[in-house]
Amino acid sequence: MTLSTLRRWHAYIGLFIAPSVLFFAFTGAIQIFNLHEAHGRYHPAAWVEKLSSVHKDQVFRQPHEHDHPDQQPVTAGAPAGPPADDDAQMSVGTLALKWFFLLVALALTVSTLIGIWLGITQLRRWLLAWILLAAGALTPLALLI
Repeated sequence: MTLSTLRRWHAYIGLFIAPSVLFFAFTGAIQIFNLHEAHGRYHPAAWVEKLSSVHKDQVFRQPHEHDHPDQQPVTAGAPAGPPADDDAQMSVGTLALKWFFLLVALALTVSTLIGIWLGITQLRRWLLAWILLAAGALTPLALLI
């Protein structure tokens, strides 16, 4: 296998998986700071919850009803109290790691968009490039339905 052939196959595979890479980078970035889950007074948009369920569980679920922010299930023997604030208990290292992973998600998005542009503009078979990109976007949608 020549380097040219390897590069061409890399471009074809990259175009096919690019829509999923963009999806996982976006939904992963949302999940880093738990923006897909209700906590306190915050309630995410329904589409954020739905995309998160596809990312985590590979199903397109209806968002579930949220409890009132002041209500918290009480387990036997556990004292009742206000909901715990996870961000207040987070270490500096954990917070720094979360911001680093957000940077990684943004860099992955930019890199993937550049790869799409390169794949579409540099391949001689531009129609095949567009077909692979469309197939990569439509295949997950078809499987969810």
